[in-house]
Amino acid sequence: MLRRILLPSIFALLAYGFWASVNFKDVAAGVALFLFGMLCMEQGFKAFSGGALQRVLTASTDKLWKSVSFGVVSTTLMQSSSLVSVITISFLSAELISLAGGIGIIFGANLGTTTGAWIIAGFGLKVKLSTYALPILVFGVILLMQESKKAKGLGWALVGIGFLFLGIHYMKEGFSSFAQNIDLTQYAISGILGLLVFTLIGIVATVIMQSSHATLTLIITALAASQITYENALALAIGANVGTTITAILGSISANIAGKRLAGAHLVFNLVTGLVALIFIQPLLTVVDLLSDKVGIAADNYTLKLAMFHTLFNVIGIMIMLPMIQPLVRWLERKLREEKMPHAKPRYLSEASLAIPEVALRAIYKETQHLFRNAFTLIAHGVSLRRSTITGSEDLQAFIDPPGKVMELDMDEKYALTIKDIYSANIEFLGRAQAAAPPEYADAYNALRRANTNVVTAIKAVKHLRKNLLPGMRSPNKDVRHEYNRFRVRIAQVLREVAELRESDDAVVTLLSLDQIRVGIVEAEDHGIRIVDRLIREGSITSQTATSLINDASYTREVIQRLLDLTEDLNKAAISHDDPLHDELALRPEEIEKIAQQSDNGDSHREPEGSDYDNRQII
Repeated sequence: MLRRILLPSIFALLAYGFWASVNFKDVAAGVALFLFGMLCMEQGFKAFSGGALQRVLTASTDKLWKSVSFGVVSTTLMQSSSLVSVITISFLSAELISLAGGIGIIFGANLGTTTGAWIIAGFGLKVKLSTYALPILVFGVILLMQESKKAKGLGWALVGIGFLFLGIHYMKEGFSSFAQNIDLTQYAISGILGLLVFTLIGIVATVIMQSSHATLTLIITALAASQITYENALALAIGANVGTTITAILGSISANIAGKRLAGAHLVFNLVTGLVALIFIQPLLTVVDLLSDKVGIAADNYTLKLAMFHTLFNVIGIMIMLPMIQPLVRWLERKLREEKMPHAKPRYLSEASLAIPEVALRAIYKETQHLFRNAFTLIAHGVSLRRSTITGSEDLQAFIDPPGKVMELDMDEKYALTIKDIYSANIEFLGRAQAAAPPEYADAYNALRRANTNVVTAIKAVKHLRKNLLPGMRSPNKDVRHEYNRFRVRIAQVLREVAELRESDDAVVTLLSLDQIRVGIVEAEDHGIRIVDRLIREGSITSQTATSLINDASYTREVIQRLLDLTEDLNKAAISHDDPLHDELALRPEEIEKIAQQSDNGDSHREPEGSDYDNRQII
């Protein structure tokens, strides 16, 4: 509702400004070019976020000082604390960084954004930037026409810098023209009222433009043209610092609870910093004067003094808040709790993560693991075994002979509660992420799509298996009971082995282990067919029961096959997209069948037809 009112209001004000003043048109065009330049630079920097991103983040956020330094450097390069904040929220939502590490990046980003004020005040206002802007734009457009992803990224960055320079030029020219016709300083307000009013104006301006950097550029160019007073410019800078948190808050709306906590930390930091700057503005101005005198800034160079003030109160804010990070983390975790939902919901997916392919891939990979964890429990309960039994050290073979204890379970209801919403969200996210990602991510996304489908197919196979499994577990016929319990144990054994493989970081070990299990599946199925044949010949079971056992053996194989395919696909998605390792190692289906047959033939030579196959421990 607010957005519907806000946008038409902005359009109406701009239309009136264009009609009332030609000079306003230059300033507004300058702001628009500046903001468009920032969007182009953002696009350019996203092109350089390849597979090394996670390693860089891990190395840059394991200690607090590294997190702060990462925030300073990244914001200095991108010249957008809002972009760094939104990206950090996506990192945190995908669990690439910790909450404390994310807070450190946000603190550093606030300090990094002050470099923009220094660049504009010290360089942008003294040089005719439009002279450099046009050649930079030409080089940028040429690079945009290249096929290389890196060249395009550099092209976007250069185009962004060109538009930034043009924006600063038009803002400067617009305010200079204002000075010839009207003196905006007549609207200046002094004292405490002026501080509060202009702080509020700074907040509103930043919320509208979604960029504190653009607001600061506007403030500095207006101050340089003597269209606002130094005192009011300071209040506007404080307001811009507080207003930039709105971007992070908006970015956290679609994020998980970790992203919302980070946005909360950003808000707390900027509010504390803004309050300190307002309350202690006079002592801070005294320090600014002393430091300016030390570094050779002239007493009447208010633009550089504004940059000094902006840096000073952000440094003080960091000094105040750094020792409070862990208490702040605990407070945020206590106040912002994850809402308990009757249905399981996605944990790692967010709109913000879609902007960076590597982060989007990481997010959907973890969400697929989340889906599998829920499916693990549902499949275990579906065959009437507890998750703790499967993941523990208990001998699963002990469940084969005794009558099974049936776990009452509504598979449809549990599927709706724990699987359906996550699966639907994953499929939607996969489609959007793959459409926006470079071609080299296609294999990983296809593997994850197959993994999600395999989860659902495995659950459906368990549902079909339960129709005969539950009566079979309690059958008075020990042979029938034995076979159905064997189906349960086979599924449980694969679940246990898959859980163990998920803890391994070695792709080679994982893939070879999966092939070994696949061979065991074929052996176990052939073994089961021979048992059924023997039981029919001996008159131990009817032909109808034999048919049910053969059909249910197929469902069992389907469950196991899907679990193994799921594990393989997750493993493939985790391997670098340019690593052919999984293709070289994986056995082809015909090779698996051949190995199983050789093993089976060897067994038939060792054991006569009438021997007791029931005691063999084949999964």
